[in-house]
Amino acid sequence: MPHELIETVTNRVATLTLNRPDRLNALSTPMLDGLLEALPRLAADANVAVVVITGAGRGFCAGGDVKSMAEGSSQLALEDAVQRLRGRMEVSRLLHEIPKPTIAMVNGPAAGAGLAMALACDLRIASESARFITAFAKVGFSGDFGGSYFLSKLIGTGKARELYYTGAALDAAQALALGVVNDVVPAFELLEATTALAQRLAHGPGIALGLMKHNFNAAESGTLSELLDLEALNQVKAAKTEDHKEAARAFVEKRAPVFKGR
Repeated sequence: MPHELIETVTNRVATLTLNRPDRLNALSTPMLDGLLEALPRLAADANVAVVVITGAGRGFCAGGDVKSMAEGSSQLALEDAVQRLRGRMEVSRLLHEIPKPTIAMVNGPAAGAGLAMALACDLRIASESARFITAFAKVGFSGDFGGSYFLSKLIGTGKARELYYTGAALDAAQALALGVVNDVVPAFELLEATTALAQRLAHGPGIALGLMKHNFNAAESGTLSELLDLEALNQVKAAKTEDHKEAARAFVEKRAPVFKGR
């Protein structure tokens, strides 16, 4: 059986490829276990500055494997089933919280939990053939992997509820207009465009970018006063980094800074 999660690292960018193309990369236990192992490790790896997640073949991720669900239901007690699912949903929290930029390279359909995982990333670059669908209502589910949280933050609760309740799909242009994705490019340019963005971030001031991510995550739920406290702390931390000192020298010397993530 081929590996259901493929990991590569090139020029400080780690790419995690969901690899079940015959099922549009529907989530499986090995795939989720691989993500739960890889994301904390990559977060701690000094040689990795950016994490990209994508799908093999013509899809990003179809979400839960409904075919497998239909073939047999779990016999776990309610509490055990909840605990098991909650553990798997840590994938979304990790994508959202690890102190490095995360990018979803959406090459095709992103549905259900697959859509939620894309929304959990900091940035989303989509091909013109990408489609976005909450999908849960179509199979009698309420939603998981944080999609209701992330979609509400991105487009507002009213539109998010509409998309969940109706299961309506968004094409790439609609997703861009709503702010679900950051950019849409032709399919043949997707890898190049995502790589260019990832490399730009990977060669930026890594510590400062991680602190920025901390600030933005705190801004989602904290008060202004709490955020100001955090911004002050993180700004002073950033001022003590080698990258800031290098940027200050480069400004004086009228040249581009060379960041080292330290």
